Amino acid sequence: MTSDSSAVLDELAHRQQQLVTRAQVLAAGHTDMMIYRRIQTGRWQRALAGVYCVHGGTLTDEQRRVAAALYAGPDAQITGPCALSWYGFRALPPAPEVHLLVPHATRCRSNGFAVVKRALTLDRRARHTDHYRVVSPARAVVDTCRELRELRTVRAVMAEAVQRFRVPPKRLDDEIRRAARSRTAVARRVLAEIAGGARSAPEAQARALLAGVPQLGTVLWNPRLALADGTPLPTPDGYLPGAALAIEVDSREFHLSPEDWARSLERHNVLGRHGVQVLHFTPSFVEGQPNEVRRIVAEAATLRRGFRTSVRVVRG
Repeated sequence: MTSDSSAVLDELAHRQQQLVTRAQVLAAGHTDMMIYRRIQTGRWQRALAGVYCVHGGTLTDEQRRVAAALYAGPDAQITGPCALSWYGFRALPPAPEVHLLVPHATRCRSNGFAVVKRALTLDRRARHTDHYRVVSPARAVVDTCRELRELRTVRAVMAEAVQRFRVPPKRLDDEIRRAARSRTAVARRVLAEIAGGARSAPEAQARALLAGVPQLGTVLWNPRLALADGTPLPTPDGYLPGAALAIEVDSREFHLSPEDWARSLERHNVLGRHGVQVLHFTPSFVEGQPNEVRRIVAEAATLRRGFRTSVRVVRG
């Protein structure tokens, strides 16, 4: 082993988050025996087949992404929960693996934490970093939701994409159409809820459990409200115009900051000052006690049936 070959390897490891491939090690003038000895002595560790980390500690999330990209090749694109984590999504299922899209003709297979999926078309909107490519938020959301079975989790992921990351529903729809009927039923259902005006996963749950309750009559979701003189009012999650009753699903979890939370409470107080009763429910209450939510809303609607207020629903 020469000092020059060691320098080349050190430079590669420095640029690649302390990771190198077998091909790079051999090209630098080293041998498989050197790799074997360093792994045996604990100086290196095998991250994936043919990919090594030049220290023995736990890999960081970034190192796992780089290792997966080195393993799958330069055309690979990171997708799924790992991509959502890279973008900063919070409503994420556990994601120990790194999912990668590769061209359909690629012979690379899944290995360790690298889950390889062949795709006829890669994402044209993928983001490029120094070490890997990450699919667009819309592609990552749909690829993630295709692997999920829990409606609540899919709602949370897609609602965060639209509300926090401003992903257009049309782009989500395009990705669902691209995937055709391959495990997209739940994502299609949630996208229909979003298209209907649902702004969060808990709100979508509330819509579903209040649908068809006979005592409620018409429930308007995210309606535009105003006073008789045209002064606009805050928009509640749900509103029963025949009872001047608003429904709000509240949680700090679904607001981006304490300031957003405070503004949300002030919106509710404004409605109350103009004669609208606001019923507040937490996401955990909506999910855990759906029958109680129905009972509370139905009783309030019955008691306030015909209640007169200056609040009007703005049509159109």
